[in-house]
Amino acid sequence: MLSKDSLQFLDDLKANNNRDWFLDNKKRYEVFKKDYQQLVGDFLDAMKPLDPSLEMLEVKNCTFRINRDIRFSKDKSPYKDHIGVWLSSGAKGKNRSGYYVHIARAGSFIAGGFYCPKAEDLKKVRKEIAYFYEDLEEIIQNKNFKKEFADFDRNEANLLKNPPRGYEKEHPAIEFLKLKSFETSQKFDINEVTKEDFVSKMAKKLIVLKPLNDFINRALTSEE
Repeated sequence: MLSKDSLQFLDDLKANNNRDWFLDNKKRYEVFKKDYQQLVGDFLDAMKPLDPSLEMLEVKNCTFRINRDIRFSKDKSPYKDHIGVWLSSGAKGKNRSGYYVHIARAGSFIAGGFYCPKAEDLKKVRKEIAYFYEDLEEIIQNKNFKKEFADFDRNEANLLKNPPRGYEKEHPAIEFLKLKSFETSQKFDINEVTKEDFVSKMAKKLIVLKPLNDFINRALTSEE
């Protein structure tokens, strides 16, 4: 769980997103940072027994800096007004599927899978789907998966209109093969994060995504 003070810090930061305010509130940020790291540690404690591939992760592997990368953004606000928790066997910055928790006043959600893979990784995942689509179909049709996440997130940005090169439109897994990103998500109310059962509740939902993560990571790590 996060404290109400931490949520208030994020709200105040959103309203005062500039360096002077941040420096004036550095002590508040340090308290917030400890709270954030404790939350990540709690997620690791909850998820490691459920997914052994996370065993080597430490808190530092699963957190994000509060500073935004504004080099290529029109929005020059220097700080993030949300926080994320990323749990993956590849750790942050590695090409692996994983679990994600996003906490923001504008929209909080949990997610899992493989977000916007690079061309070479996308090719590997599609090849795995083409040969073993029945495995993926079984994962997506699992009653617990359907209950919590229903399907992959599908929108115009991550879905091809036509079959990818090298695949016929009659392929039985064509709707999976058209995906450019392989993630699924579920929204939650931000006020949930201050409740004592927040981490255990979210961990039970996230672990439903383990078979999907295993399938994708199998594609990324298998030899040709």
